[in-house]
Amino acid sequence: EIQLRARSIFTKARVQADLQRIQAVYQKQGLFAASVEPKIIALEQNRVDLVYEITEGPSTKVNSISFIGNRSFSDGQLREIVTTTEKNWLSWLKSTDVYDADRLNLDRELLRQFYLKNGYADMQVLSATADLDPSGKGFFITFSVDEGVRYNFGAVQVESTITGVEAESLSGLIATKPGQIYNASQIDKSIEKMTLDLAERGNAFAVVKPRATRDQAAQTIGLTYVVEEGPRVYIERIDIVGNIRTEGYVIRREFKLVEGDAFNKLLVSRAKTRLQGLGFFKTVEVTADQGSAGDRVVLTVNVMEESTGEVSFGGGYSSAEGVIADISFKERNLMGKGQYLSLSLSGSLERAQIDLSFTEPRFLDQNLSAGFDLYHKEVDYTDSSGYKSRRTGGGLRLAAPLSEQSWISTRYQLSRDEVYDVEPDASAVVKASEGENFVSSLGYTVNYDTRNIKNNPSSGIYLEFAQDVAGLGGDVYYVRSIAEARGYYPITEKITLVGRAVAGNISGWNDQDVRLQDLFFRGGETVRGFARSGYGPRDGNNGDALGGQNFYAATAEVRFPLPLVPDDLGLSGAAFVDAGSVFGASDQAQSLTTNLLDDGALRSSVGLSLLWNSPLGPLRADYAYVISKQDYDDEQAFRFGAQTKF
Repeated sequence: EIQLRARSIFTKARVQADLQRIQAVYQKQGLFAASVEPKIIALEQNRVDLVYEITEGPSTKVNSISFIGNRSFSDGQLREIVTTTEKNWLSWLKSTDVYDADRLNLDRELLRQFYLKNGYADMQVLSATADLDPSGKGFFITFSVDEGVRYNFGAVQVESTITGVEAESLSGLIATKPGQIYNASQIDKSIEKMTLDLAERGNAFAVVKPRATRDQAAQTIGLTYVVEEGPRVYIERIDIVGNIRTEGYVIRREFKLVEGDAFNKLLVSRAKTRLQGLGFFKTVEVTADQGSAGDRVVLTVNVMEESTGEVSFGGGYSSAEGVIADISFKERNLMGKGQYLSLSLSGSLERAQIDLSFTEPRFLDQNLSAGFDLYHKEVDYTDSSGYKSRRTGGGLRLAAPLSEQSWISTRYQLSRDEVYDVEPDASAVVKASEGENFVSSLGYTVNYDTRNIKNNPSSGIYLEFAQDVAGLGGDVYYVRSIAEARGYYPITEKITLVGRAVAGNISGWNDQDVRLQDLFFRGGETVRGFARSGYGPRDGNNGDALGGQNFYAATAEVRFPLPLVPDDLGLSGAAFVDAGSVFGASDQAQSLTTNLLDDGALRSSVGLSLLWNSPLGPLRADYAYVISKQDYDDEQAFRFGAQTKF
């Protein structure tokens, strides 16, 4: 960092400049109490030795992050948006709890973008202050926001001033629909789509500008997309600076522009946003400078890379599996090529698992995600069904976006499945299932997601439908379908209604029955108050769970803040009601079991939950009272689960 060198000219000004550089380095690491004192030792022949005496002092962390003026979102939800985190007893494993002025500026922008995506067009971050406590050991960060009112989109139309470009031809590219909640990102995406479409039609210099009309009384914003001719300027060159590790093409592919294309500020801005979203760079700056001629510009992309590798250890306790633990390695920018690699080992007293996953996010330089998975999993079902299972295999997958909120993913999997160590007194169905099979399956998943916050949503919906067909090779034949819907509705600013419905069916084909290990086993994960595999078809002779070909479950839950508990503790409560069933035993179970219990009756429960967004991650405890059940069901009133990274 220091600029002075041996045998160079000594001046006090240069010493002072180096001193400030050293202090800046320590402040970046959170050592704001560090002191640097230059010591000058005079020598003969008009020479000096220079010694910087440094007292590093204690590390200065972020003690707390608070928000002022937020009514629609809690402090906990907004902390999910910013990148700065509060210190805790695991702070030595991370650096995001160190005060960084650059990161604070990024957090201001992230908060602004979040509000603009959720209808608050007038939102402002009034201030973001970092106050150092008198002891110099910690910062108190406070964001002051003015949310304004929430808007919906009003009338939306297109106007064109370019000859030969009809407004109606662009209407289908608009993502902003009247009546929807105002979302600034949808405006940007609409403009980008129209700009690219115009360029493909030969209007490379066309510019799309949104004109907004606010109606304060109706709380709507009408939009008019004005299409006009822009200045005729070309991109002469794109220079990339600062990418020590990341390959240049990984950065260039985020630009929908190449050398020689028409210069468009919007497309450059969108490329910058995409680069920031990769998570590879701490900062991204794009500048446009005059080129070799008046109608030429040179784009310079200046990036500062950050660490993309992660080694994590996990631990916790689950009422279903007992003590659980895992260790994993993740690399989000493998060898600088933008690829994702993950290796994890996890297990408990009843489960052992290893997974290897690789993903290429831009397969064939298209907006396609492709990858493969390898896995080995062993599970002990002795307590619930009297056997152990082992599965080893791998798969290929390919995913593509259908729209801004929906994706489709396809997959092929090949595995070797085995049922072994069957208990002597196990059900005849379990004994008949002992042995191994090879499973070859092809499947797909379609989802639609409008949640405002992925980790802690307060509004929006999530829909998913998945289907797998086994029998394309191998010796197992079935069709499995699962549909799920989740909805989040803000009752008040801090109380959220959550609803969930899920259902599934599996059927054999090619004259084959469904295997035991492919059937649905459900318990407290769908209807709280029941143990693992706690309800559904069962062998009445010994109590072994046999699984069903059909299941459904529904949940209604109200989440609320706890009275007299500060928001910064991350504690909240919930009241819930669950209902569901598993039914339709396999043909094998019906033929081999002399006392088959399979009535398909509704199981239901009500209860209370305590949720804690702890420094280790989300923890949850549920206490459920069963309302309706069968005599042969296995209950479990208290359920606690936690698995986290630290």
